[in-house]
Amino acid sequence: MSAVSIIIPTYNRVDRLKRVLSALERQKYPLPSVEVVIVSDGSTDGTHEYLRSLQTPLNMQLVVQTNQGPAAARNRGIQAAQGEFALFIDDDVVPAEQLIAEHMCVHTAHDEEVIVLGPMLTPDDFTMAPWVRWEQAMLMKQYRAMENGDWAPTARQFYTGNTSLRRAHIQAAGGFDETLRRAEDVELAYRLADRGLTFIFNSQAIGYHYAERSFRSWFAIPYTYGRNDALFAHTKGQDWILDAVREEFSYRHPLAQMLVKLCLDRKLLSGATMWALRLAARVAQVARIERLSQASYSALFNLRYYQGLIDELGDRSVLQ
Repeated sequence: MSAVSIIIPTYNRVDRLKRVLSALERQKYPLPSVEVVIVSDGSTDGTHEYLRSLQTPLNMQLVVQTNQGPAAARNRGIQAAQGEFALFIDDDVVPAEQLIAEHMCVHTAHDEEVIVLGPMLTPDDFTMAPWVRWEQAMLMKQYRAMENGDWAPTARQFYTGNTSLRRAHIQAAGGFDETLRRAEDVELAYRLADRGLTFIFNSQAIGYHYAERSFRSWFAIPYTYGRNDALFAHTKGQDWILDAVREEFSYRHPLAQMLVKLCLDRKLLSGATMWALRLAARVAQVARIERLSQASYSALFNLRYYQGLIDELGDRSVLQ
């Protein structure tokens, strides 16, 4: 049996996948102790042909399913895997050569009730869209806070782009919720935390995030996250989420708080405000005013997130 199973869901990203697999071949960890399970979620871009013809030292298996989303793909990967540990990597996260070794070092040093979180850093050789650059900057802010001990890592930092735990824990928790297309990783992490697992951030378990996302796709994410937070609180037994949302909102800049409260449930005003923010972001990009660009995308994200939250709750008193 392999010590660790690397599980990679993929969908029509064969060129990115090639870079990920090449980096896995260069890992400073014994490759005979590693298996790589790639789950193609209905890819039609030559992924299957490439993988079946690939000559590699990796112990690799390809699992093919019709397009069902990342939660179903990761569940299929868990079912097919044989390793004691599952290490999730996304198909746009290129592992540094010590990534596997750093994950396993933490597991070796602790008891079995731990989950290891690794960072997804911004690569130097890749230009991100400005909205993705904002998203990446928010990730970096979280990483610095955890590394500096400002706050401890929690289930809310469980991103399956770079994380590991014993495979048995995932199975005992019931796996990923396949009805979810966003935040399925964090929702599973809530259940794992309820089972007594703790989270450890290892800043040296580095992956490089070659993230590509259209503005339309990015714009849909915060609204879904907001709805999911309300849904998890009401239907998944995670009542504490709303208290956390209320506390986090109180820490927002007063201008951000005012903007959200002013625009919530006012479609015309909200739409006009978001149009103005997008325009400001574009102007800032042309003028190379990074601070204005980032502030504009932050405001857009907040407006969409809190509107999704309130739409699902049907009550805006959580922000009072």
